[in-house]
Amino acid sequence: MLRRQAARESSARTYARALPIVPVRARGLTIEGADGRRYLDCLSGAGALALGHNHPVVLEAVRAVLDSGAPLHALDLATPVKDAFVTELFHTLPPGLADHARVQFCGPAGTDAVEAALKLVRTATGRTGILSFTGAYHGMTAGAQDASGHATDVRVTRLPYPYDYRCPFGTGGETGAELAARWTEYLLDDPRAGVPTPAGMILEPVQGEGGVIPAPDPWLRRMRQITADRSIPLIADEVQSGVGRTGAFWAVDHSGITPDVMVLSKAIGGSLPLAVVVYRDDLDVWEPGAHAGTFRGNQLAMAAGTATLAYVRRHRLADHAATLGTHMLTQLRTLADRFPCIGDVRGRGLMIGLEVVDPEREAAETTHRPVPRAPRPAAPGLAAAIRRECLRRGLIVELGGRHASVVRLLPPLTITDEQATAVLDRLADAVEAVARGTADRPGRPNP
Repeated sequence: MLRRQAARESSARTYARALPIVPVRARGLTIEGADGRRYLDCLSGAGALALGHNHPVVLEAVRAVLDSGAPLHALDLATPVKDAFVTELFHTLPPGLADHARVQFCGPAGTDAVEAALKLVRTATGRTGILSFTGAYHGMTAGAQDASGHATDVRVTRLPYPYDYRCPFGTGGETGAELAARWTEYLLDDPRAGVPTPAGMILEPVQGEGGVIPAPDPWLRRMRQITADRSIPLIADEVQSGVGRTGAFWAVDHSGITPDVMVLSKAIGGSLPLAVVVYRDDLDVWEPGAHAGTFRGNQLAMAAGTATLAYVRRHRLADHAATLGTHMLTQLRTLADRFPCIGDVRGRGLMIGLEVVDPEREAAETTHRPVPRAPRPAAPGLAAAIRRECLRRGLIVELGGRHASVVRLLPPLTITDEQATAVLDRLADAVEAVARGTADRPGRPNP
């Protein structure tokens, strides 16, 4: 099967290259491959599986729709399944938004929802420009890619995102975040900056693909104030950080801000494709058909999503993510103290990243921080080796960050303390093997 995939599928495939396994069964945190090996899955469908694989409440919800005779495809018509989903979704929204919100069902991917959000604010404001941030990832369609950090030909103004370990101002911490905020204000208020008032600002409360970089809460509040004062709609991309992942139901909840627009996908579909934009009702000025899509009425995804949202809310899984995530970060920082190839450990809740660096090369000379905190050069080769060694030990992780040098952990919110210990043990063993040069040693047993 792997040979046939390599021969038949696009060169653009990604996960299949780094994870040469053939999943045949899965439950919770565990995947079983066609070769009989079992893996602990800390990729979780790139964050789509809040409850892990095949959670009973999700399967029950899907079966109920299948057995009911309800239409599986209903375009944008009203159905009981959709009504239940929207009701549950609005139960979870940040204060100040749910009471004055509209929801637009988009195509089934998060990038579709980003496109809809950009179109929404451009239509509502009559302006065209967009503010986004270095390191951002908003999807792979044209408009979403323009707003992402790897764009090349854009209508977007790029702003500095607070990145403590590799601060663009060489300071980090509160000072770095303050300088980033001041730069944003300067560009918007300087009539000669070449940045006319934009249609909107889009940001991730935690940059995921960008390297698991949580935005400082005070900085987020500054962005909210800056945009509100200038009548610029603020779009929060919660595609990966939402539904309890960061230790709050939505990552913006940590800062207490209420965005004008929220882009939601991944976990809201309960493992099935679903994407929506939720926004202030006064922005709802587009004409019928201004944004449509044949597959925006997926009944199975909405049923699975309702079950997932309700389960996360009722079982307080965000609190569990906060507690267990703090414990895992503490353990991983101890690991970083042992191995200099781990330059930084960061995250929020169960959205965790380890930035892998070259311990043999000196830190950048331009830094203004004390030497122990100075960032060393990224080491994508070492990060790839750690990912490979994790897989050999039955642990699935993925990479992200500016140079694909951040090992990322996105376990399901249902992970237990015992499972977390197993994940940390396997990861620590993989890091040690790479750091000590024993990775891929001939004759080494495959655990």
